[in-house]
Amino acid sequence: MTTTRTGAILLAGGRSTRMSGTDKTVAKLAGRPVLAHSLRAFAACDAIESIVLVAGPQNQRLLAQLAAQHGAGKVTAITPGGERRRDSVAAGLAGLSNVQIVVVHDTARPLVSDAMIRRGIELAIAHGAAIVAGPVTDTIKQVRANADTTSPETNDTALIERTIDRAALRAAQTPQTFRLNLLQRAHAATDADATDDAALVEALGEPVYCYDAGTPNPKITRPQDLPIVEALLRARPPAPVRS
Repeated sequence: MTTTRTGAILLAGGRSTRMSGTDKTVAKLAGRPVLAHSLRAFAACDAIESIVLVAGPQNQRLLAQLAAQHGAGKVTAITPGGERRRDSVAAGLAGLSNVQIVVVHDTARPLVSDAMIRRGIELAIAHGAAIVAGPVTDTIKQVRANADTTSPETNDTALIERTIDRAALRAAQTPQTFRLNLLQRAHAATDADATDDAALVEALGEPVYCYDAGTPNPKITRPQDLPIVEALLRARPPAPVRS
């Protein structure tokens, strides 16, 4: 594939605030913890040299056990996360060494595939930054909050201002892959919050390319997502054997 050394940061320290008290990192999915699916995908990818796991305050010990079971010896560090997503990524960056490319992945997306990882690496080597992003299939409305607050029934409503052309829209996902020095520069340039690393790189004026996942790549955010993702996982064809 390439001799460019590549490391991965796997984010597993979220608060799971919408999971009804369940830590989604270790929730069971097809017989394994959610984290194990991403960990196994990155460990099996021969383009990945090393993995840093970013943990929450409550799950570091368990993550260490999962790293030993599913990391194929590639997990080189388990580091505590921060208050914000970008702080957790920064912690992961500090744990990496001797790589030129870094792949950042949210382990709440357990359907990540070898092909997704490799395509991002190829594009990041060529262009500096690349992310998985899916087409937007719903009709998108721009809204403003409903000004009528006289009735509790209006608290969950909003007024539509316009319909946005979805053809030019993409829904950002992970993996997100960068030249290491570019992502480090993006983090150093501002302390502003960001919901993904691509936004920090975009703020530098640097190009970020997006590519389609090729297969479903949903994120687990609520308990009801687990059976849906499990059904997708069980329906997925087995990964091809690489010679």
